[in-house]
Amino acid sequence: MKDDSTDVGDLANKVAEEFEAHRQPNEFKQISLVVENRDSARQTLIVHVDGEDATSLADRVEEFLHQQGARTQREHHSESDVRVLATVA
Repeated sequence: MKDDSTDVGDLANKVAEEFEAHRQPNEFKQISLVVENRDSARQTLIVHVDGEDATSLADRVEEFLHQQGARTQREHHSESDVRVLATVA
């Protein structure tokens, strides 16, 4: 049975709040959030980290996601383009 205490939408809101400084409007966004929900039973939060410090910022995002109980996987598209995929139980 699924634990509804934290869903992917809630997780996205928590990441947006925690990393607000990297998501300022009208500026280059180092962190973008997408909720992939093609499979409603297995929604995924995709945190796209872009910029010179993408790897270290992705480390911080991934640590935060783990603290929220999410499972993560990382995709490296380049040194400045990292995606952290997160799912919740």
